[in-house]
Amino acid sequence: MSDRGIQISLLLLFVLLIMVIISGFVTTENIQNLDKRLLPVGSSNHILGTDHFGRDILDRLIVGAGISIKVGILASFISLFLGVSLGLISGYYGKWIDNIIMRFTDIIMAFPVLLFLIAISATFNPNINTSMIAIGAVGWPPVARLIRSHVLIIKSQEFISSVHALGFSNYRIILYHILPNCISPIIVIFTLGISGAIMAEASLSFLGLGVQPPIPSWGSMINEGKDFLRVAPWISLFPGIAIIISVLAFNLLGEGLRDILDINVEKL
Repeated sequence: MSDRGIQISLLLLFVLLIMVIISGFVTTENIQNLDKRLLPVGSSNHILGTDHFGRDILDRLIVGAGISIKVGILASFISLFLGVSLGLISGYYGKWIDNIIMRFTDIIMAFPVLLFLIAISATFNPNINTSMIAIGAVGWPPVARLIRSHVLIIKSQEFISSVHALGFSNYRIILYHILPNCISPIIVIFTLGISGAIMAEASLSFLGLGVQPPIPSWGSMINEGKDFLRVAPWISLFPGIAIIISVLAFNLLGEGLRDILDINVEKL
């Protein structure tokens, strides 16, 4: 089952990769032509139709793919960096350091994620960089808790006692002996985190707090098309399908890697 899931995910990711590559060469996503507004799917020169400004849906979908994948990867990397760093420190040093970090983690996790994202994005100037930082700043607590649990298991093993006896510094033990043994869960967490970040970015853009017009984003495209669902459902339908495909691709890849690496990633 894991092999089948990885095969499907790789196929979907290949399609997304092609869209991301093509997005760098698309320059017509914001060209308006009111004479061609709300053209249906299959129209000449507009395979997926046009929106209420006459802009080509396919062009905007392709450019939106590059933005969503970029935000997803970078935001997941930010949350991974914060979570892994705090998880390593908390699990290794324990005692009062562990208590402070874990209680702070519990406080962050007590806030509803979407409301936290809205608060951060509304406080600062909404744009693609703000979205990445906000999503990364909110997504690290589950990572920290998971890495901490792995560190506690690794720290109790005999080889850690041996390197302690050899007089190695804490920095060297964490960086060269504990962190390498956490690579497998880190890979899985990073992969699964991308799909969550894509969903979060789409939510923020839908609310007008993410990527700002005229830059196309899948979330903002859905928002723009919600007023035309009866007459032009394709405006919202295709970016919605794109979000489903991208999230499914990264989730299947993460699940497949988890099964292969035999990792118990808890959904905290």
